[in-house]
Amino acid sequence: MPTSQLSVYFFIQTAAIVLASQFVGKLARRVGQPQVVGEMIAGVLLGPSLFGLLLPHWQQALFPKATMGTLYVAAQLGVGLYMFLVGTEFRAEHFRARAKSAMSVSLAGIVAPFALAFALTPWLHGIPGLFADKVRLYEASLFLGAAIAITAFPMLARIIHERGLAGTSLGTLALTAGAFDDAAAWCILAIVLASFGGSWTGAYAAIGGGACFALFMIFFGGRLLRRLAAGLKPDAPLPATVFAAVLALFSLCAFAMDAIGIHAVFGGFLLGVALPRGPLTEKLREMLQPFVVVFLLPIFFTYSGLNTRLDMLMEPSIMLAAIVILLASFGGKGIACWAAARANGEPSGDAMAIGALMNARGLMELIIINIGLAAGVILPGLFSILVLMAVTSTLMATPLFNWIVRRNAALRAAIAR
Repeated sequence: MPTSQLSVYFFIQTAAIVLASQFVGKLARRVGQPQVVGEMIAGVLLGPSLFGLLLPHWQQALFPKATMGTLYVAAQLGVGLYMFLVGTEFRAEHFRARAKSAMSVSLAGIVAPFALAFALTPWLHGIPGLFADKVRLYEASLFLGAAIAITAFPMLARIIHERGLAGTSLGTLALTAGAFDDAAAWCILAIVLASFGGSWTGAYAAIGGGACFALFMIFFGGRLLRRLAAGLKPDAPLPATVFAAVLALFSLCAFAMDAIGIHAVFGGFLLGVALPRGPLTEKLREMLQPFVVVFLLPIFFTYSGLNTRLDMLMEPSIMLAAIVILLASFGGKGIACWAAARANGEPSGDAMAIGALMNARGLMELIIINIGLAAGVILPGLFSILVLMAVTSTLMATPLFNWIVRRNAALRAAIAR
């Protein structure tokens, strides 16, 4: 396809994405789901699972394969900027006050899913259509464990924001535990890909580089970035030079995380965490949030939805495997996170809310399994199962969370504030 035509397709694609996301998002809100769940479903509906099934020629004409690279870049920009905005609302004092609980919840949310994955994989490994023939048992176990353990970090952040929990101790605890879970899952994925490809350089770079970058941003980033906020007044507009510097830093942080094999979202999030609080972060949110949330973020959801095929779940053996994986995923992570929170003295309502929120997997799940499918680790059967798990676990998170809130006066008060 000529380069000049890519912009023609991009503009009509983004028009369809924004309109579909707004329409399905409003329907989701009417039935008690957050807007973000509707946007995720809209992305899947625009792909081969519905639009491509009913009107395949129209769907292929709107989303030809030659344009997927452009959509991918826009999708990464959208989710990266959104997680940067989430990072600007992160309150370190809440994390320091509840660091023990956050680490315990995160560890439980990793250990339990991996234990279940290692128990199930010897059986699943023998079912045709799930894992590639050359994938070894431990590689399959590690990949499935990462897929079950991951939390929908962008989705979790969006739900917390829409429910008014951004900046609260509960919201901070959930985001922190989710961030650790996702970082661990990406490191495990790097190990699987390194083993599967026969090179361990990528795994060393992902784990070592990611840890060093996070520690640098947490302990030194804030001091180095103070100069950006110097002299800013609450009632004055943000200078263009400061805005440009922040965007350049965001791009460099996202590049660093992508280059070492983690993901751009962690670079954006860590930069947002490190920025000094006050007029700088408030003005950045005011300038960026409407465009990112309404225009860019739905592209991320749609790009992943374009790679899903839910019709493959009709195969009997795959359907049985799907039921087992879904039960293990929902029970293992949710119960483990709830138990860890309770063991660390968290109130019963908070612990149940943490279990419900951490069980949402959403689009981070889709990113991981798309990587696994492209690398030849998993086959379309397991890919379809994990897509179903991502959608259903995210759909369940909000109703379950709302039910917990209705039963707990302290949580209702926190949301009301």
